[in-house]
Amino acid sequence: MNPSTAAARALVEELVAGGVRHVVLCPGSRSAPLAYALSLADPGALTLHVRIDERAAGFTALGLAAGGGVPAAVVTTSGTAVANLHPAVLEAHEGGVPLVVVSADRPHRLRGTWANQTTALQAGVFGAAARATVDLPAVTGPVDVARWRRLVAGALAASRGGPGRPGPVHVDAAFDDPLVPERLEPLAVVPSAGPAAAGDPGAATVLDAGPRTVVVAGAGAGAAAAELAERAGWPLLAEPSSGARHGPAAVGPYRLLLDVAHLGGRVQRAVVLGRPTLSRPVTRLLARPDVEVVQVLRHPDDPGPERAVRRVPGPVVAPEPCDDGWQEGWRAAGSAAADALDAVLGTSLSGPVVAREVAAATAPGDVLVAAASNPVRDLDLAGRPWSSARTVVANRGLSGIDGTLSTATGVALASGARTRALVGDLAFLHDLGGLLLGPGEPQAQVQVVVLNDDGGGIFGLLEHGEDRFAAVFERAFGTPHGADVAALCAGLGVPHQRAGDLCALRSLLADPPPGRSVLEVRADRAGLRRLHEEVRRAVGLAVGRAPT
Repeated sequence: MNPSTAAARALVEELVAGGVRHVVLCPGSRSAPLAYALSLADPGALTLHVRIDERAAGFTALGLAAGGGVPAAVVTTSGTAVANLHPAVLEAHEGGVPLVVVSADRPHRLRGTWANQTTALQAGVFGAAARATVDLPAVTGPVDVARWRRLVAGALAASRGGPGRPGPVHVDAAFDDPLVPERLEPLAVVPSAGPAAAGDPGAATVLDAGPRTVVVAGAGAGAAAAELAERAGWPLLAEPSSGARHGPAAVGPYRLLLDVAHLGGRVQRAVVLGRPTLSRPVTRLLARPDVEVVQVLRHPDDPGPERAVRRVPGPVVAPEPCDDGWQEGWRAAGSAAADALDAVLGTSLSGPVVAREVAAATAPGDVLVAAASNPVRDLDLAGRPWSSARTVVANRGLSGIDGTLSTATGVALASGARTRALVGDLAFLHDLGGLLLGPGEPQAQVQVVVLNDDGGGIFGLLEHGEDRFAAVFERAFGTPHGADVAALCAGLGVPHQRAGDLCALRSLLADPPPGRSVLEVRADRAGLRRLHEEVRRAVGLAVGRAPT
């Protein structure tokens, strides 16, 4: 067995031993030894996915890791192929997702020469975004193979986090000629038994009853946030991707209530779980000098808000509830606000209406992937809390719209659950490559719901949408494109449907086609700013009438 073949097979064996169950492979010549090893690995232990677009491959692997809860790997050849993974690596870094990048490289002796497709910058290209970077020189004998195994195992341990946060790692593996095996031999890989059982997590932090408190649940907070709020009798302000937006303590359109004097104005303490980044009202709440902020840590190196806060290790124990009407007042106000919001939205198809219907159609066991920008915010505004837990995934680390379709595909492939992706038209167009699958590739059940308002609707809700900026707004921020979504889907071989009214939308959400499909909903963003102003006015009036 030639050295490159032996090294590649050993690397794949270590990936599987380290918990990897899915690998996304991009085509290339220098990565050929890895392509052979992956193709010959036992499919019962390792599932291989092939993509021609490295950026889509990176986000697919990101979704596989997020949906499966274990590291997932993406394999590329050398050169700019590696750089195309950078957006997914940055998202994995900020989101704490165990993404494993394996890039093939030329032998080290060729760095700094005129060697084709070779750069000395490849190893370490992700910088501090990688939890670990391993630069593996080309193998010449058994001692080198053993060293590769040790270093790859260490990188995988770093991706899983240990005492720190999980995140991406980079394994740059150099291969020398020959790059093809002498013969095609099956590769038996042995999966790990799973992560080692956690030791004693330490004493729980006991929270005192304290002042008037709300629980703020950001991305990744988990069910612990809902349990804490319910046991303590505190209102729960939970973002859709928190994993906590359910139960009797959850408040629906909470961001509209934070500026109400007898609700948000009376908050004295915020207990924060996860990473809340979604709304400006929450950011303002956590920045208020009169509000004590308690951040519950999952890992000692969890990032925190800009201001100094009290950081406590999880888990936390709730105090005995105080029946002072604090939670009930928020609950009543949230119900009144949700009713007022529905009355203003009516039956016309807008972003908030589509998000509300997608949320309602998300059953237990389903997975909902929400794009950044307006879709996840519309879900936060108009999607009522569920009666029980639902899984919502959103790339909230850096809030990019790139890679959303690929992320959703990865989540669906890893989880095996029926998955919906709620995206805007720009996020859809940005990741069209994520819909491109070759024949024979593993398929997933994903319904992509596209709110097509021909441009960037979110900017109309920001300062840029004010009348005084109208001369610049449409081209620089609105960015209309006029793309024909149906024709694009036809070209990619993906079934396309269009909902023209609320009744059709509900029907198509209730019975999506098998496999991958796109459901387009057209809307007009011209009146979006006015619609949100009407919602705020109506909610203000309704909350004023709600019991306090």
